[in-house]
Amino acid sequence: MPNVGALQGLNKGPAAAEGVKFSNHAVERMQTRGIKFSPDDVSRLNDAVSRAAAKGSKDTLVLMNDSALIVSVKNKTVVTVMDKSALKENVFTNIDSTIVM
Repeated sequence: MPNVGALQGLNKGPAAAEGVKFSNHAVERMQTRGIKFSPDDVSRLNDAVSRAAAKGSKDTLVLMNDSALIVSVKNKTVVTVMDKSALKENVFTNIDSTIVM
């Protein structure tokens, strides 16, 4: 699985224009919570965000690998990431769609 540095690398270069980027806040949360995504996970996330965009979504909650990601669909940016323990009794606001993977 890629480390956080590898995810930050996804935010640069031509691939970043096509795929999902991770905000600095999301990268920090991944570091502090020990959350990692494989290249396959990132590919699945890209597909999910594309599906959300096709449905007209602006901000989506993606539930994947025991994690929750808030994604700005318009900007193709992961805003924040939470692990399973942070999900309990949490209320998500300002989202207009949810994708369960």
